[in-house]
Amino acid sequence: MRIANLGGRLVLITSDETAVDVAAASDGRFGPDPMSAYGDWSGFRAWAETVTDASGEAFARTDLGAPVPRPPQVFAIGVNYREHADEAGYPPDSLPVTFTKFPSSLTGPDATVTLPEGNVDWEVELVVVIGRGGHGIAREDAWDHVAGFTVGQDLSERVAQLEGTRPQFSLAKSHPGFSPTGPWVVTPDEFDDPADLAISCAIDGQTMQDSRTSRMIYDIPELIVRLSAVASLLPGDIIFSGTPSGIGNARTPKRFLSPGETLVSTIEGVGELTTRFR
Repeated sequence: MRIANLGGRLVLITSDETAVDVAAASDGRFGPDPMSAYGDWSGFRAWAETVTDASGEAFARTDLGAPVPRPPQVFAIGVNYREHADEAGYPPDSLPVTFTKFPSSLTGPDATVTLPEGNVDWEVELVVVIGRGGHGIAREDAWDHVAGFTVGQDLSERVAQLEGTRPQFSLAKSHPGFSPTGPWVVTPDEFDDPADLAISCAIDGQTMQDSRTSRMIYDIPELIVRLSAVASLLPGDIIFSGTPSGIGNARTPKRFLSPGETLVSTIEGVGELTTRFR
């Protein structure tokens, strides 16, 4: 199942990539707000299975917004791929490096972002969407709490991030448009192996990152265990699960984003983001 935010309304994306307006098709059982699916995730999934492709309508991808536009909480994980830990000079810790990206930085899968002063870097990430909340979730139950996946970019302004004696992860990663997500949320049952997906990004056609999510140090169930051991996870929360190697700040010479460039971020079986810079 794929669900999306089309012009601010919750839609199902059919197998032939048409859109079914959820509020209309459910006779108001589920509202038009893209967040409404997560209030009763089990009920929504059961209802969605009754929807046929024939009820869908064509749509423009440029009308897609962030599929989870107002998450109650946004978690972000740093240093979660071995190769990225090596290139960044951070040995893997006993706990996942965890910070937040402020929700005001969220934007959709086809977006133009204004570059602030400084050095803006790319970090393609698998974003996990929580369907069922909980605290102290056991590893064997973790997948039951996952609504699905979407593609994300953890855009990062490195000057502010690395200034001072303590890094400013959250502020440096939360400028307007610094959290592109989309194009939709895909449920785990759509994948042969949801723990092993190709993940990559390219600038103007040049590949910058290319890896697989199976190379995470802390896999998705482990992240849910570690996060929920401290914070109560809520329906509609999102987790940026970390980036593989290939970031601009670790290159020689360093390489950052410039106005006029286009960044395309892709995850196997989920889709892609197109982010332009000015």
